[in-house]
Amino acid sequence: MKFDYIIAGGGSAGCVMASRLSEDPDISVCLIEAGGKGDSILVRAPALAATMISGRPKINNWAFRTTPQPGLNNRKGFQPRGKTLGGSSAINAMLYVRGHPKDYDEWADLGCTGWDWQSVLPWFKRAERNLRGGDDLHGANGPLHVSDQSEPRAISHAFIDAAGQQQIRRTTDFNGPRQEGAGLFQVTQFHDDARRGERCSAAAAYLPDAVRARPNLTVLTRCQAQRVILENARAIGLEVRHRGTVQRLLANREVILSGGAFGSPQLLMLSGIGPRDELAAHGIDCHHDLPGVGQNLQDHLDYVISYTSKRKDVISLGPRGLADLAKAGLRWRRDRTGMFATPFGEAGAFLRSSPDLDRPDLQLHFVIGIVDDHLRKIHIGHGYSCHVCALRPHSRGTVGLASADPAAPPRIDPQYLSDPRDLALLKKGARMLEGILGAPALAPWRGKKLYDHDGSDSALEADIRARADTIYHPVGTCRMGNDDMAVVDPSGRVHGIDGLRVVDASIMPRVLGGNTNAPTIMIAEKIAGGMRGLAP
Repeated sequence: MKFDYIIAGGGSAGCVMASRLSEDPDISVCLIEAGGKGDSILVRAPALAATMISGRPKINNWAFRTTPQPGLNNRKGFQPRGKTLGGSSAINAMLYVRGHPKDYDEWADLGCTGWDWQSVLPWFKRAERNLRGGDDLHGANGPLHVSDQSEPRAISHAFIDAAGQQQIRRTTDFNGPRQEGAGLFQVTQFHDDARRGERCSAAAAYLPDAVRARPNLTVLTRCQAQRVILENARAIGLEVRHRGTVQRLLANREVILSGGAFGSPQLLMLSGIGPRDELAAHGIDCHHDLPGVGQNLQDHLDYVISYTSKRKDVISLGPRGLADLAKAGLRWRRDRTGMFATPFGEAGAFLRSSPDLDRPDLQLHFVIGIVDDHLRKIHIGHGYSCHVCALRPHSRGTVGLASADPAAPPRIDPQYLSDPRDLALLKKGARMLEGILGAPALAPWRGKKLYDHDGSDSALEADIRARADTIYHPVGTCRMGNDDMAVVDPSGRVHGIDGLRVVDASIMPRVLGGNTNAPTIMIAEKIAGGMRGLAP
């Protein structure tokens, strides 16, 4: 089969690329996705993300593991990534966060021309359909529904009050004029009458039935990319495994990789594009020595503090809690409201560890249940948790090959805490978080602290090394730029190979100060618009 464009990966970026490119009826597009359709009740009901994130069992989730991390007591970290149309936007907490404007200005300073804040803002707005309407910072007519939470729990409001008792200001919009402060997150959730309260994944937003019915768009699910087909330093197609057989899909114009920070560098290396020594170690012929492939991995390392709750208006997996959840499920089926519509991480904050900083360097996610090891350690009683992560880590990791077999997972080594500055900041953030969680506003809920310690600096460090892990924001492994270690140019085109692009979070030169799903969608909007010669 032959198409103008072939897109490998139906996640947040791939769905956008397929939708936007196929708006031109004269262009044929094929999107392939290793997972399923992403339209089950587990995806559509926000609360049921809890059934997928743990990877036990592996439902819509690659459930990757890292190599042993010396900075984390040689533990293997867990890396859940979406394996379905919509990608990680189908299993995440739906939080709509763009990052700080200065982050994008720094991208431009690093050689990513056209990626400064004023250049990317119109593409954010083009994607967005905000419940609050459009203004200078928000869009009202895009495909991605952005909503206020319908019924945040009382404890989420108490968390914001507790932050205020620690002299942290309240904010009503983390994507507004001032990111800093504590408030409720907006979420990627439908707010029209037809699907109100359902998750608005990238697939639901960009590939609804009307788009999927376009005669120039082919979507293949349960179809995994094996390698890019190269001919004279040009990508001419993709080798895939579909329905048990290996097939060749040919591209008249371009092959676009949208496999994310792990999948895209892996596919490049399987295709003979990447560091020569890495390829040789796995018996892969080097077609193009591109040393930056798989380098520059950055992620937000996260530390969680949890408490049991004296009040019962939070999540529990005990008999009463499960009965409450069952009732909530029936209510959600009836009117799409209630506990089943929650993102769990209802409130949060952006904080500066020092007043001398020009923007927040810490982020908090407040969760209305006990979170322990990505929900892989279950606690029966009622409780609540709060995450803290350092937003601009100095540690850098790598993604490589564990095998030349395309079905094997990549080798993921984030090298967490390899730079001591990251540990120092995370400890400072944990102290700030302890102050908020100990404030009077949360006293009605505050029960017993899980993983309590003596409060010393050494005990806190030991607890971080024993329990910290990702908050799911890996980026940077196919970095854009124009230096020797850059993999793609500012339009996503792979250096040295014609007809090949990477469009996803892997091209970010630095991780942003916030969640990464909305920025990934923006990246795809911007590159697709540039390919079509469109203004935002």
